[in-house]
Amino acid sequence: MPYSKDHKARSKQKILDSARELFLRNGFERVSISQIMTVARMTHGAFYAHFESKEALFSASFLDTLRDNTRPRLAKAPFTLKHLMSLITDYLNLRELAQTPKPGPESVLVNEIGSTNPQIRTLYETSYFSMKKMIEKRITALSRLNRLPIDAQDRDTVSEKARAVLTTLVGAVAIAKSLPHEEEQRNLLATAQRQILAILGANEREFEGFSL
Repeated sequence: MPYSKDHKARSKQKILDSARELFLRNGFERVSISQIMTVARMTHGAFYAHFESKEALFSASFLDTLRDNTRPRLAKAPFTLKHLMSLITDYLNLRELAQTPKPGPESVLVNEIGSTNPQIRTLYETSYFSMKKMIEKRITALSRLNRLPIDAQDRDTVSEKARAVLTTLVGAVAIAKSLPHEEEQRNLLATAQRQILAILGANEREFEGFSL
């Protein structure tokens, strides 16, 4: 007796949910189809009834995450510079990245650096511009409220600041994840946070209570 459409849909979603967690935590190259199907508690052969390849599953799981995930949380934060920095601190904190139940699409920016796979590079670009746009919106909103010394009407400057913040975020996390010593990780991430404050032209004294 053939499976119902509802059963097929549930099976596909189980694979998606399992893949989403593994891909966002470990990256495309470090995850195998066997691992995904083991987590989903399904047979290896069942995979190809739903997806043509691991790349197709990665794309579907990433887009699924992008649609319904609330992170990056920059878009929904209050219009305060202090809250922006607390969110950046969360992003820079490796323990938060490792322990959060559902990593967000921004994890791709760290996990897939340097990928030569065309499909992964396309998704990387999507993640990059999504994160950059959210940071631009936050900078613009705070500037209009005179909480940042940036001309909100100067789109080129706002875009440049967003790129600098994003580059600092991703670079710091990518390097820190590869360092074996926790103390140096903290020092690196704290330095990155100070750099972001300088990029935004913010007063560091306002954020002395934030630590990594």
